[in-house]
Formats: sequence, structure tokens, C-alpha cells
Amino acid sequence: MSPLLKIRAERDRMSAIERRIADFLLDNAHLLRDYSSQQLANALGISQSSVVKFSQKLGFKGYPDLKYSIGEAVARGNGNGEDHAPTAAGADDPHTALAEDLWHLKALAEAETRLINPADRIDAIAATIERAGKVYIIGLGEDGIPARAFATRLSMLGIVTVHYVDAMLMQAGISSAAAGDVLLVFSEHGRQPALCQIGRRFRERVGQVITVTRHTPNPLRAHADTALVVSAHDERRHIEPLLYQSALQHLLDLIFVLLCDASDHRRRQLDHNLERMQDLLDS
Repeated sequence: MSPLLKIRAERDRMSAIERRIADFLLDNAHLLRDYSSQQLANALGISQSSVVKFSQKLGFKGYPDLKYSIGEAVARGNGNGEDHAPTAAGADDPHTALAEDLWHLKALAEAETRLINPADRIDAIAATIERAGKVYIIGLGEDGIPARAFATRLSMLGIVTVHYVDAMLMQAGISSAAAGDVLLVFSEHGRQPALCQIGRRFRERVGQVITVTRHTPNPLRAHADTALVVSAHDERRHIEPLLYQSALQHLLDLIFVLLCDASDHRRRQLDHNLERMQDLLDS
């Protein structure tokens, strides 16, 4: 895994000083060979020990090891995602170049998201959903789009799903929740007080709460038994939401495939439901 990719994935959980170091490394990776730890510290107005501690926190022995690893990543062309060259077709077709750049950014966001959601956590979430008596799902606004799609997929597998797009209705709905039920709360930024209240109430009453948010500290994650987190960064405000949606969809697709692969019964139920839907379309 590229060290720059790891830095990007971990950036949201860093302190203010660590983020300054991270941003400098990400923006100047190709120039890093010219900087000693002291020169880097001087450039940022911080102590040399902060640079050393930053390197060690990422799993390196010290700054020289981090610098060498970043240099290798840049030389291989898989560092920060800014060095990839457009194809010949892209040079002549601006739409092709734009599409390839967007695809690359989505792939980078997916890789970062996969890095911060360990396989054992994903497996545990899939197993929790598989065992659940009922799966309650809510997402407000734009978060309601992936929430609804995932609820539909679970229903197609024969999993009892209770989906709401209204916080007040969900408050009433969870009054019928029982032990072993699961609540999935979709909220990109995790700041809606109503969802925090629902999560807290559900967790206190009966079952497990799984939150789906950005990889940032947020109030909603404090009420989660397990958190799915998405890493997607871009300075352009019209691009960043696209990266978030793409990385989130890939994460949900992975859980769906795990649920399908874990049970012949679920796959047969899916096939049966797909056939019934096709019969309705054909009639």
C-alpha cells in the first residue's frame, strides 16, 4: 500500500500538526528527497520531533524510511494520484481525459476506503445483518438514496428490512424492534441530531447500531456499535460528493456479495425474486 495513500486515508483522524505534515507530503511528494526532517520541520514551523513521531505513527522507523518509501511510490507512479499520464486518446478527446481522471479518483477513494475498513469488520457486519431478525435502515436527504438501494437489495435476499426516509416515522418504527435487530444509519457527515437520538435509543433498547459516514469524527459514530467509514477527498466541491458516493457504493456492494456467497438459501431467494419481478415486467 502506497504511503501517500495511507496518509490520505488517515488524514481525517490526525491532529492539526499532523495534518499540516500530511498535506505538505501529499502536495510535495516529488520534492521530498531534498528535505531532511529538520528542513521539513523548519518549512512547517514545527519541531523536528513532530516529524519523527508522524513517521513512526504511520508505521515507519523514522522519517528517512518514510521519505524513501514515498520516493519509491512516486517513481512507480502510484503515489498521490496526480502523476498518472493521460492516454493517447485522452490527449485528443477531452471527454475521455475527464472520464479517465474521474475513474482514477474514484479508484483512489475506493482504495482508501478499503484500507480503513478492515476485512474482519466487513465480515462481522455482514454476519450481523445475516443473523438479524429485522434490519432497520434510515438515511435523510441524499443519504436516503444509498439507504433505499441497500434496503431493496437486502429485501431481495429475503432479509426482513424496515426502511424509513423520515426520522419521526423511524422513531415510531423502532418501538417494535426486538433483541437481535439491527439499525443501519446512513449519514455522510453524521451531524443530524435526530439520527443521533434514534441511534442512541435503538442501542439502549434492543440491538446493534451500524453507522455509515465519512471517515471523520462525528456525533453519530459515538452511538455506533460498528462504523462503516468512507474516505473521499477532493478540493473541488462538485467532485468530492461523487467520490464519496462511488466509494460508498463499492463498500455496500462488497457486503451484498458476502451475504450472497455466505448462503445458498439467500441466493435462491434472490433468484426467485428476480424471476418474479421479470414476470411482472413481461405481463
